Amino acid sequence: MIKKIIIAGGGTGGHIFPAIAIANALKREDPAIEILFIGAQGKMEMEKVPQAGYEIRGLDIAGFNRQNLLKNIMLPYKLIKSFFQVRKIFGSFKPDAVIGVGGYSTYPVLRYAQSKGVPSFIHEANSFGGKANMMLGKKATKVFVASDGMEKFFPKEKIMITGNPVRSVIVHSKHSRQDGQSFFGLDSSKKTVLAVGGSLGARSINEALATHLDEFTKNGLQLIWQTGKTTASEYKHLGERKGNIWVGEFIKEMEMGYAAADIVISRAGAMAVTELCVAGKPTVFVPYPLAAEDHQTSNAMNLVNKLAALIVKDSEAKEKLVDTVISLSKNETVQQTLKTNIHALAITNADEIIAKEILKHIL
Repeated sequence: MIKKIIIAGGGTGGHIFPAIAIANALKREDPAIEILFIGAQGKMEMEKVPQAGYEIRGLDIAGFNRQNLLKNIMLPYKLIKSFFQVRKIFGSFKPDAVIGVGGYSTYPVLRYAQSKGVPSFIHEANSFGGKANMMLGKKATKVFVASDGMEKFFPKEKIMITGNPVRSVIVHSKHSRQDGQSFFGLDSSKKTVLAVGGSLGARSINEALATHLDEFTKNGLQLIWQTGKTTASEYKHLGERKGNIWVGEFIKEMEMGYAAADIVISRAGAMAVTELCVAGKPTVFVPYPLAAEDHQTSNAMNLVNKLAALIVKDSEAKEKLVDTVISLSKNETVQQTLKTNIHALAITNADEIIAKEILKHIL
C-alpha cells in the first residue's frame, strides 16, 4: 500500500530546506511514497517547495506579531479557519503520518493529526525549543533534535538526536576554493570573507559592512556580500567598481559561497549553523536578537562554548564586527582551531536518519 506523508511548516529557509531534504530522503527510501507539503499563504515555502518538485497547499494563517500587537486581532480567526482547512486536506489526502518542521502551519496540522491518532513527528532545528513545538511534543510520536540538552523542552523518551538535514548540494559539494573564487570573479590569492544574513538580510551586518567597507581593501581582503532582498537597493551600489567586493541580494548557489570563503559572517539560525559545520568554515556569528526565545544566541553559544565559532552581539556589530573579522583574518592559529572544531560538529546524514525512523512507525 502506498504511504502518504504530510510535511508542514516553512516561513524561512531554515525550515524549508530541511523539510525538502527530509522529503527527498523519504523518496529515496520509498520511491512510491506520496508527499504533500502544507505551508502558510504568502510565505516563501509557497514558491520554494514547488521548485523542488513537490505539491503544497497554503493555509490562511499568521504568527504572533511581537512588534505590533494590533496586528494580532485577526489571529484567533485565522487559527480557527486554518483548522477547517487542515481538516479538509486530511479528508482528501488521508496521511499515514505528519511531520512538523517549524513555522506557522506546523501547529494546526500536527494538532489535528494528534487529535485523530495520526503519527506525528517534530523536527526542532534550534538548540532552544519553540513554544508551539513544546506543546506538540507531549503527544508527538518522536521529536528529532539537532543537539543535546533538549530534555528541558521535550519528553526525554521521545527525543532522538539526529542533527539538522542539510541541502545535498552542500553536503556533496566537490567545488574547490578556486571554483568558488572564479564564480564570484575574485582573486584566489587573497583571503575572502563571506557575509550572509539570511534570505531577507540582516540590517546590523549590512550597516557594519557598509560603514567599514574600505577596511577590507586596506587589509587585502575580499568580500562576498549577500545583502538580502529587503535592503539590497541600499547597498548594491557600494560594491560597484571595486574588484575585491561582490555584492548581491541572494546567493542561490550557496555551495559556491562556502567554497570561496576563508571566513564567514552569519546570523545564527539553525540551518546556517548546521551548514557552516558541514562547510567547516571559521565563523563570526551575529545572532538576531528578536528571534523567538532568543534562540539564535543559544545556537551560536552552543558553538562558541566549544571553541568552534566567535560571536558579536547584534547591538555591537557596527563597532566591532569588521574589526573582529580583520583580526581573525590575521590569526591563522585561531582560524585553524575554529575550522577544526566546527567541522567536528558536522552531521551529514540527518535526513536519512529521520526518514528511516519515520517509516519504521508507519509500516
